[in-house]
Amino acid sequence: MEKPAWQFGAGANLPRLVGTHLFGVGANNSGTTFLKNALSTSRHTWNLPAEGQFAVGFAGPHTADHGRLLWTHGGWGDVLRDPAAYDWPRIRRAWHLQAFARSPAASVFFTKAPPFLFHVESLCTHFPNAKFIFMVRNPYAVCQGMHRYRTDQPLPPGKGYFEAAAEHLVNCMAQQRRNVETHVRRGGGVLLSYEAMCDEPARAEALIRSLAPELDDLDLRQRLRVKGQYNAMLTNMNPRQLGRLTAEQTETINRVFKRHRALLDYFGYELMRHPRRTPSCGRGRRLGERPA
Repeated sequence: MEKPAWQFGAGANLPRLVGTHLFGVGANNSGTTFLKNALSTSRHTWNLPAEGQFAVGFAGPHTADHGRLLWTHGGWGDVLRDPAAYDWPRIRRAWHLQAFARSPAASVFFTKAPPFLFHVESLCTHFPNAKFIFMVRNPYAVCQGMHRYRTDQPLPPGKGYFEAAAEHLVNCMAQQRRNVETHVRRGGGVLLSYEAMCDEPARAEALIRSLAPELDDLDLRQRLRVKGQYNAMLTNMNPRQLGRLTAEQTETINRVFKRHRALLDYFGYELMRHPRRTPSCGRGRRLGERPA
């Protein structure tokens, strides 16, 4: 296969070339990294070498300094939510400068970062034709997935890991619901669950193309680098991760989720009562199914 002749933003006029700024918006561990890597293989996308918040020149706070994976808690969340902490025009220039593409005709810029959950309105203001892929994933699987990084994960004062993780996911889901209710219903975004992306990739591709029709070569069904650690085909990892949860861990998570059951219902997930018997505990809303 012939290697692409890479194009770089430093030698191009991205304000003129980019017709759509597309953002992946979802909590950490929700599938946005696989989506980012898939989109970067399209000849129609401008991409960044790193996640948007970690790109060179990003003028704002990021999760590496504020809570790592549990970044919505307390003072960490206050810093990352503060709209005054970001210089979006400067960020846009930095992103455009270091972006790369497979074709000089690429016209869709894509990036993602978990704190963008709280900055959709700012992105709409500062990026022309901003569109959003709002992602969600079974929150139990997310909690277990984050648990792999527990050895260097700071915890909020007085919190155990699974309690803090569940509260973090509630914070993310609450904001994602607001995003969906505002932007999906007026055509500025789509809601895509990790489960639907894995189980219905062709329909997921079509859903993304409804935002950016240029992406006619988007292919989710390919082997891609994941988390910088391994190459993998698009695979639903939920059963494996849910199966690792103990009854005690599940009960700790449920003490939080039971207080916010309406959020789980909204996105099509269920409380997980028997981790060994019913590991799916909901698969998210099917593609084309509108939230209530």
